[in-house]
Amino acid sequence: MRLQRDKSLLLMVDFQAGLLPVIEGGEAAIGEAHWLLGVADMLEIPVWMTEQMPEKLGGTAPVLLDGQQRPTIWHKHHFAATEEAAFREALSATGRHQIVLCGTEAHICVLQTALGLLEEGYAVYWLSEATASRRSHEAVMARERACALGAQAVSADMVAYEWLHRCDTASFSAVHQQLLKPRAGKAVRFF
Repeated sequence: MRLQRDKSLLLMVDFQAGLLPVIEGGEAAIGEAHWLLGVADMLEIPVWMTEQMPEKLGGTAPVLLDGQQRPTIWHKHHFAATEEAAFREALSATGRHQIVLCGTEAHICVLQTALGLLEEGYAVYWLSEATASRRSHEAVMARERACALGAQAVSADMVAYEWLHRCDTASFSAVHQQLLKPRAGKAVRFF
């Protein structure tokens, strides 16, 4: 099943400033997440972020908060965001059932959130390049486990083009000029 704009939500798990320095591939994960966040913002797709005990791990990496519409930020103490009743109820109320999921750490909070979403009947799209852990092999294992249980591994480009759906719209032209064309031309550094 293809991703559809009106059914999707981008969920970024625990991209926290205090955690990112120890994440293997953290800069690349943030870069992919930031780029897809820009696409989601232009297409008016809701973006939610979680923060695990921000008083200890810091808030969301500032680059993900700069220049975008303010995302919905959820504070949590459970590893799985879906264990937080307010989060679960608010997600259900959106009516969006396609969850594009990324974040850190892949094998802990992202995986447990994916498992909770799958248990609740959501379609989970694991954004592979934007999901990382302190040890890369654990990120791979987490993706494999989530996919074996029903999630689908996707790339940021796959998601963006499915959301855009066609190339003859004003949405495509705007996203192409601002995000797709520059991405193809050169690497962009985010921090």
